[in-house]
This record gives sequence, C-alpha cells and structure tokens, in this order.
Amino acid sequence: MMNIRPMTIEDYDAVYQLWSDTEGIGMRTLDDSLSGINKFLIRNPHTNFVAVDYQQLIGVILCGHDGRRGYIYHTAVRSDSRKKGIGRTLVDTALHALQNEQINKVALVVYSTNELGNQFWEKIGFQKREDLFYLNFSINKDNF
Repeated sequence: MMNIRPMTIEDYDAVYQLWSDTEGIGMRTLDDSLSGINKFLIRNPHTNFVAVDYQQLIGVILCGHDGRRGYIYHTAVRSDSRKKGIGRTLVDTALHALQNEQINKVALVVYSTNELGNQFWEKIGFQKREDLFYLNFSINKDNF
C-alpha cells in the first residue's frame, strides 16, 4: 500500500539512488550531497515528500520556497511505478504544503531534452513560459 510522507534525511540514500536512476535529472556535487539536501530539508521542513510502497521508496518531490515563490526540484517516480498517479499525488501534496505556507505561485526547471518530464508537467497543468530566459551562475566552482 502506497503512503506519502514527509521526506527526512534518513531517506537520502534511497532518494539519491532514485534521482541517479531517473533520466533527465541533473545532479550537482554540493547541492545534492547529503549535507546539501540536509540543509534544504532544514530550511524547508514541511514541503518535501516521498512515496513509499511496502517500505520501499518509489517516488520523491523536493520542494521549497523563499517566502514568496515556491520551487520544485528533482521530482521522480521509479520507472516500474509510473502511470499510477504517484507523481501527481506527490505534486498535489507539495502544492498543498506550499499553500499552507501562504505561497501563491510555484516554478520549476526542466531540461528541454527531458521529453518525459516535460510531458508530465504539461499534462498536470504547468505551463511552459516562452517569455523568459533562465540564467544561471555558479558561485562555487566545486558544485558541478
């Protein structure tokens, strides 16, 4: 039986493995390290969730906010558990958590080549913006 629950740092190894096994997810050496994810969970304790089925982690959504805008990162469902509404349930749970924290809008970034990811996000109502450029600058050169 599937259960959605808050993500904890104890989930890190299973979550990291799922992210690593999921095509289209870009990982960063520092941001996605154990300490990087722990820092994120401490800052955003109520907005990150995992899906567990019979004590096996099958899905995850990393989500947080800056007090004004919500951001979704690294959402994944195990390939053999897809097309069952798990991803949608994780997203809905995270959106509800953001709403509880009075966040009114959420954004995410998906690689343009991630066809499966882009199809998922558009299917559940996220809209592609054509009027923006996403700009990036790495402050720490060790975070590749």
